[in-house]
Formats: sequence, C-alpha cells, structure tokens
Amino acid sequence: MTGYRVAIVGATGLVGTEFIKVLEQRRFPIATLSLLASDRSVGKKLAFAGKEYTVAETSPDSFRDVEIALFSAGADISRRFAPIAAESGAVVVDNSSAFRMAEDVPLVVPEVNAADIATHRGIIANPNCSTIQMVLALYPLHKINSIRRIIVTTFQSVSGTGTAAIDELTIQTKQWVHGQEAVPHVYHYPIAFNVLPEIDAFTEDGYTKEELKMESETRKILHAPEIMVSATCVRVPVFVSHSEAVTVEFSRPMSPAECRTILAKAPGVRVMDDPGASLYPHAIMAAGTDDTFVGRIRNDSSRPGGIVMWIVADNVRKGAALNAVQIAEEMIKQDWLKPGGCR
Repeated sequence: MTGYRVAIVGATGLVGTEFIKVLEQRRFPIATLSLLASDRSVGKKLAFAGKEYTVAETSPDSFRDVEIALFSAGADISRRFAPIAAESGAVVVDNSSAFRMAEDVPLVVPEVNAADIATHRGIIANPNCSTIQMVLALYPLHKINSIRRIIVTTFQSVSGTGTAAIDELTIQTKQWVHGQEAVPHVYHYPIAFNVLPEIDAFTEDGYTKEELKMESETRKILHAPEIMVSATCVRVPVFVSHSEAVTVEFSRPMSPAECRTILAKAPGVRVMDDPGASLYPHAIMAAGTDDTFVGRIRNDSSRPGGIVMWIVADNVRKGAALNAVQIAEEMIKQDWLKPGGCR
C-alpha cells in the first residue's frame, strides 16, 4: 500500500499520543512510523494500528527518509530540530509557538486558509489551540461580512498545560474534598475550584503572551492585519476543551439568524443554539470530538450591529493533533506531497 514515512516528535506527550490516535482513526496512509521523544522516554512502547513501536530519542539523524514530521515537544525542541528535519527533506507541521509568526512560515487552519500551505519552505505552523477554534467559527462570517473588532475571553482547560496539570487538578480536587490544603506546583495558585487569569507570562502592557498570540495569529490566519483584537485568557478547572465568549463587530449589521444559517453550512463547525431547551455547547460534550461548537448566538446589547457567541472545542484534538493531521491530509489531497519525498 502506498504510504508516507511519518515521524512524531514528542510522541509520549499528551498531544503526541493524540497524534497517534488521530492518525489511526483517520486511516492516514503511513508506510513507516518513527516515534521520537526525549531520552527520558527512550524504550517506551506505544501501539499504532495493531503494531507496537519503540520510542527513540530525537536526534539530528532521526529525520533521514522522513517525509512528514509532526512536532509537539515544545518551542525549544522545535527550534532545534524542525529546521534539521526540513533540511533532511521532511515537511514539518509544528504545534509549538516557535515559528507561528515567522513571515516565511504559513500558519494554517485547513478549513480557513488551506491555500497558505502551498507557500511553505519545509515548516508549517499549527496555531494556538484557542485561536484555532475562534477563527474556525469566525471565518465563515468574515468572508461574507468583514470583521472589524473581536473581544474574546477564553476559559481554557488544564490539558492545555499538559499531563502534569491534569494530574494536579485531580490531586487538588481530592485534597479539597478531604479538607486538605491544595499545594500548587504547576500553576502559581491552586486550580481546583478556582479560575486563574494567567496563561503564559505577563508582558509589560499587562497582557499575557497567550493573549497576544490570539491577537497576532488571528490577523495572520485571516490575512486581515486591520482587525482589532483584545483577549483575556483564563485557566479553569476543566480537564479537556476550551470555551470562549466572543464579541464580534462586523462592517455591517448582522442578525443572529443570519449567523446561524452561515455557520450551519461551515466545515468543521456545529451549531448548538436553542436557549429555550438549554441547548448550547459545553466542555464535557465537546471532549473527544472533531468539531468546533457554536451557540448562544445573540445581538451585542452594548453595540448595534455586534454579535456575541459561545465557542467550544477539544483543545488537544482540534486545537492541536487533529488540525496538524488535517494539514498533512490537505497536502496529499492537493498533490503538494507525494510518497517518496517528491514535493
């Protein structure tokens, strides 16, 4: 069977294991699979399509004969190894922040700007998880009625930080139930039964780097440098799925009904919006699914012509692993990548 030589960097991490799951579920055409990680994970066994694979240490020699390299091992590892992989002939799809704002690196959500993939020079960047779900929901509307301004508040699950944060929430929840003091290690404060308006480091202007990522990435993906964006990113005691309250100002007034009609036809988007029946997206129902869910679509009561909506998606899946695999699938679909290293 024709297939591609694929490597996963960070294979034992939260997103790395989701890469494996998504590739298997979508029956991605794989000829060979290399699972790579740090020296701490060398020798671990992981299963894919009924076969067991041994994890090897990531090194400059890891990418010989690799055609697609999926990276999710952090920005430092990406900066070190992604250029090596690209020089070796692989197309890198990188899940870190290392290359997102580089001018010669496309930043891609396939349902939004798949054509940008064709401009790559060996590296393609996966956007921030919270940016992905927001632009996926806003792009279909922006195509019809250009967006002027976005105000977004995110409610981001601990899985966005990784396995250690999931473990910490579990432990702290048990501690709280038993009347014990919750001692934070991953975050500055306890996360169980708490909300923390701090994701990534604070900058001099009072915004966090996570918030600034949403601003700059949204403009780049939508090819709309004029859009004004302001984000507040909050960590919440949820295991999986990010939720977002988004207020959008369009160039002309737009009704909630018109928005629902447009979004109902948009790829990768599922509208769940019946307040009378308490039908709206929420984190638990979105976990483990591929779609981005939109609900609570209503007029902005503070600004005529504005729309407010609620957006929810699985941040580990669509916000990371699935989006990267879809990028690789799009390359194959458009004949931008052929087995045997021809591209």
